[in-house]
Amino acid sequence: MMTSSTLAIGTSAGTLTVSLGAAVVTGVLAAYTLSHHRQVFAWLQRMRHKDRANAELDKPDQWLSDLYEVQCRLAQKPCRTADFEDIAQVTNMIKGVVDHAETIGPDLTKVVERVEEYLATALPETDFSAATSLPEHRSQLSRAMKQENARNELTRAVVTAQRRITLLRRG
Repeated sequence: MMTSSTLAIGTSAGTLTVSLGAAVVTGVLAAYTLSHHRQVFAWLQRMRHKDRANAELDKPDQWLSDLYEVQCRLAQKPCRTADFEDIAQVTNMIKGVVDHAETIGPDLTKVVERVEEYLATALPETDFSAATSLPEHRSQLSRAMKQENARNELTRAVVTAQRRITLLRRG
């Protein structure tokens, strides 16, 4: 038969076992909670960093879109220096951020170089009252074709930079 002291020892051993089990479960839950909070904090840090990087890319991306739109308006149209005012203005804004945009700096530099090549192809102002000779007409036609080729190269550079920005935003 069991005595009361044996029963008390058995009950206190059971209580001790239950308490120990509860402490182990609480410790495991605390470790899991801490691990989960660390993962959430790391995810938040990545999202903040990505948001900051995307904010830095917003203006250059908008300027590239503007540049693309302006140069599309000038497609297959022989242009003079005055026609390039909008392109020159957008390019000046892009030049201002080239040194500060580390991730897309080389792409923006390539765009600026292509714009300068395109601007260099501006046709000279002509006097429409005078008739142009055949050699002069051929010369202007040749310049216009070079201008269109430079515009196409600019388009490629802009699209490449925009793709790079898209890839950087995706992470």
